[in-house]
Parts: sequence; C-alpha cells; structure tokens
Amino acid sequence: MPYLRVEDSGDVVSLTSEVTTVGRGQGVDVRLDDPSVSRLHAEIIRRGPYVYVVDLGLSRNGTRVNGRPVARRVLEDGDVVAFGTARCRMGGVPTEDLPTEAELRRPAVPELTRRELDVLASLCRPALSDDAFVAPATAREIAADLVVTEAAVKQHLLRLYQKFRISGGLNRRIRLANEVVALGLVRPADQPAASGFVPDARLPADNEVTGPCA
Repeated sequence: MPYLRVEDSGDVVSLTSEVTTVGRGQGVDVRLDDPSVSRLHAEIIRRGPYVYVVDLGLSRNGTRVNGRPVARRVLEDGDVVAFGTARCRMGGVPTEDLPTEAELRRPAVPELTRRELDVLASLCRPALSDDAFVAPATAREIAADLVVTEAAVKQHLLRLYQKFRISGGLNRRIRLANEVVALGLVRPADQPAASGFVPDARLPADNEVTGPCA
C-alpha cells in the first residue's frame, strides 16, 4: 500500500483513497503545519498501481519532487516530495521500469480570446496575491475589476468552463483557476506570463451578451 511519511513529524499516512488532499487547512487528508504550505496545496492521486502528485497551483511556493518543481508528476518509491518547505517521502509504490523523470502530459491549452484571458487574470488575481490559499474572484468581483457587467462575465466563465472541460458541480471557479495557473497562463505579478499575456489588461465595455446568465 503506498504511503506518505512526513519528515518533520514522522507521521505515516496510507494512501487508501483515489485522491488524497495535502495542505495546511483543517479539512485535508494530510495536514502540514507549515506557513509555506497552502490550505489546499496539492493532491496525490492513485490510478491502479501508479501514484502521482498534482500541484493545485494556488501557492507561490509550489510542489517539488526530488528538488525539482512540478505541476504533475508520477511518483516512485523513495521520492522526496516537498510542499512548500514541508518535506515528505513516498513509500510502498510498486517498482516498475518507468522513464527517468516521468511526467504526465499536460492538457493542451485551448484557443482563448483576449477577453477570456482578461477574465482568467482577474479570476486568479486574489489567489496569486498571497502564499496562503485564497479563493478566486467571484463573477461580481471580476465585473468590478474589468468594468463590465456581471452578466457578461458569467457568459465568459461558461465558455471557459467548456473550453477547459470543467464539469458542473461545486467549486468550478476554483477548478478553473487551478487549471489555468498549472498551465502557466496566469502567474504571480513578479513572474512573466505565458504567450505575452499582460495581466493588467482591461476588457472594454461588453454590450454584446444578450443570453441568460449562469
């Protein structure tokens, strides 16, 4: 059975579930009492005999495997996984001949309009403003930030959920923010963004949306 050993405390957590959450918050499966760790920092996922870690992308401190920053990474027995500065060691992972530094392929970035990029930047800005986890902006906050109607923002968000294949249910904004940060589309203010994206760009007034709001 795969397990995670927390180096500071020596605690051992068996990875019995398909998804094990890691962070500083009260509701996670592996709680790390370290200020460099976000409240919801990462997930460890089991798929058959394989185990991989997914950094949720809402902390500047990130996740590292054997000292290298990762977004998604297949784990092997003995790997040292650092969430911020909190170190853990993987154990109990079946041995298999995997390529060195094996990483899961990231999903392709969908084609996005300038307006959609502006909405994503505003959505993620609160989460990138502090080391600790902060919820992404609401549709109302995005509308105020970009000086457009809330109805227009909701229509843009609906299209973005479809483009990034974010299914319905709870926490869709958080799942969307996780995905775009992990893909490097939106980054902290002190880092350059991908594809020449300027985070401070503003949407013009949007009067073209006439359909119902989500």
